[in-house]
Amino acid sequence: MTGTTARRTVVSVAVSAALACATACTGSDDSGGTAGPSGPTGSTAPSASAAPSSRPPALTGASADALRAVERATGRAGSARVESTTVMGRELSLEAAGALGWDDGLTGTLTITYTGGTTAETMRRLGTTAMEARYLPDAYYARMGDEFAERVGGRHWIKYVYEDLEDLGGGAGAGFADQMRNTTPNQAVKLLLSAGDVRRVGAETTRGRRTTHWSGTVGGATEQTVDIWVDDRNLLVKKVERGRTKTGELTQTAYYSDYGVPVSAARPPAADTADFKELLASQGS
Repeated sequence: MTGTTARRTVVSVAVSAALACATACTGSDDSGGTAGPSGPTGSTAPSASAAPSSRPPALTGASADALRAVERATGRAGSARVESTTVMGRELSLEAAGALGWDDGLTGTLTITYTGGTTAETMRRLGTTAMEARYLPDAYYARMGDEFAERVGGRHWIKYVYEDLEDLGGGAGAGFADQMRNTTPNQAVKLLLSAGDVRRVGAETTRGRRTTHWSGTVGGATEQTVDIWVDDRNLLVKKVERGRTKTGELTQTAYYSDYGVPVSAARPPAADTADFKELLASQGS
């Protein structure tokens, strides 16, 4: 492999890791858009959607009151354990598990396992089939495999500073940054509050717990459906989002438990960390 090809492969893997970290937590941004345009190395990257020309009228009445109570309760809980599966067309499928907190910016740690798609194939080429993602209020870190580390001076971690991501061309970086900031369970409730067709589906049992199922369609660059299941404490137990990307259907299912669980995420050692912005610069992007 030539030096140029090796650098491009390293940067491609770095972009793929960013995509995985974003989609592991959320399938959409809070304007109702879904992932789509290509990133700097040809990988599909989440992007901020264009604002719809008109929004549905604000939800009012008993449904709005009930959902606002869910938003408040989930927001106050501050943290939860998360298990999710995401399928993003032919680009990516993955599973994620860990704990996230949102009291003072996003914090926490997820283990992300690639289960299919072209992004997973890119990651596997450098020996990474799963990675640890650590989320901090100003940046997140993705731990790659040994083969990746060999190509970046022995460093296993990639650091993504949100402000740096916002500077990426084509608006893709703003999409990454927005999605990283909007990964908490109450964001799904905010999406439903912006929908014009929210309905209470009914009572259901979800993972052995009695829940109320709500559903709605959110308008944006494309339409997507959002479903949530809420327990008797007004806390989300399950969320499902469905929409479309340029590579096909997007589906994410997430389960939440152990609200209020202690959450921490330490910054990896600087000597073992490569900065994403510097990796891009090394390619001349």
